[in-house]
Amino acid sequence: MAPGLYTDIGKKTRDLLYKDYSTHQKFSITTCSPHGVAITAAGTRKNESIFGELHTQIKNKKLTVDVKANSESDLLTTITMDEFGTPGLKSILSLVVPDQRSGKLELQYLHEYAGVNASVGLNSNPMVNLSGVFGSKALSVGVDVSFDPATSNFTKYNAALSLTNPDLIASLHLNNHGDTLVASYYHLVKQHSGTAVGAELSHSFSRNESTLIFGSQHSLDPHTTVKARFNNYGMASALVQHEWRPKSFVTVSGEVDTKAIEKSAKVGLSLVLKH
Repeated sequence: MAPGLYTDIGKKTRDLLYKDYSTHQKFSITTCSPHGVAITAAGTRKNESIFGELHTQIKNKKLTVDVKANSESDLLTTITMDEFGTPGLKSILSLVVPDQRSGKLELQYLHEYAGVNASVGLNSNPMVNLSGVFGSKALSVGVDVSFDPATSNFTKYNAALSLTNPDLIASLHLNNHGDTLVASYYHLVKQHSGTAVGAELSHSFSRNESTLIFGSQHSLDPHTTVKARFNNYGMASALVQHEWRPKSFVTVSGEVDTKAIEKSAKVGLSLVLKH
């Protein structure tokens, strides 16, 4: 099996530790037509501010067009073509209006033993990014670099290693120009109940600081999942997510500083409706 793209390395652990945790209020409703058109209206409340977004997606065979408009008057258009000329090749063209410098052309290629992603900015000083993963589903190595032609400098160079077993995934990342080392693991304890544990250790060499976060998840039933996480700074979080109808979820999450219990805990609510 293909090793995937660079962004797939460590994704299981990141999803376990960070996905769906929120201390804001979110609501989204999606309606789909049998002709490949989906419209999503979403709103998020952060503190006293409210942000809105309208997303329209049109699919026609191998072509997908996404148009997103938000409350900050930005219009993001993304055009994706699957199997672009050859099997495993995908092309993505994106543009944010009114930012004329935001245009980007991206190519993704998935092979049995490699996954490559290349992108270039569509402006006078285009940023070039190239990432690649080589190996197999069991063992792979990857690199991720960005080059700025205007300054002739590499603005980003990262590397990663991934080891995957049927019930255990371990990964190692070297980020921020070699300054940050991130080690993570994901262990599926019981497949039938979705019980899993994971941890991530991040160390900054320049600041000589480390962050350790540990998390777990468990399915109470086929439609209800609970998650919890805790880090070495005393921050504890938990959530309950229930699928009350197909692809429609209600999620309640909370966060508390165990070293300052007198402070009010933060609670978030997310409601996703799709029909």
